[in-house]
Amino acid sequence: MTARYRLDPTHSRFTVQAFVAGMFSFLGHSPTFAVNGFAGEVQFDPDAPAEGASVRITVRADSLQLMDKVSASDRKQIEDTMRQETLEVAAYPEIAFESGEVTVGPRSGDEMPVRITGRMTLHGIVRPQQIHGRLTLYSDGVRLAGEFALPQSEYHMRPVVALGGTIKLKDPLKVSFDLVAWKEEGQK
Repeated sequence: MTARYRLDPTHSRFTVQAFVAGMFSFLGHSPTFAVNGFAGEVQFDPDAPAEGASVRITVRADSLQLMDKVSASDRKQIEDTMRQETLEVAAYPEIAFESGEVTVGPRSGDEMPVRITGRMTLHGIVRPQQIHGRLTLYSDGVRLAGEFALPQSEYHMRPVVALGGTIKLKDPLKVSFDLVAWKEEGQK
């Protein structure tokens, strides 16, 4: 029987890391952002995980916060640039992922590899996205963990450039997630 599990941001970890490139990249750092404002659900049948399984996640684009230790002025500059110039949160306030197909690999105890194919909506662009991860089952919840590359250029986002172009961010971002979801009330 398919059950619905709601994501719990307080027990989850969701990050986006950018990587510095360019002639003077040693002067810069590869910033990591915590994704704080997100919600969503996982649906599946623990006895037949691939049948009717789905994942849906929405993120408030303005909820990303720099995790790195930097000065207050650098933090403000990095976060403002990311929100205003790269993500353009005023025009595109939400990032969303919705699965189309979930493929489950061989189960080992309460864990199983998963491949989730779906649609990512980011910066006003909808593109296919494939995510590989690991699903762990608990009596009252699930954990979905993994990572994937997210090419900024495919979503027409302006890459961050500093020092006259001598420092810039590489195109693909690394998205890492360790998401915990609890079974909704009234579900068996």
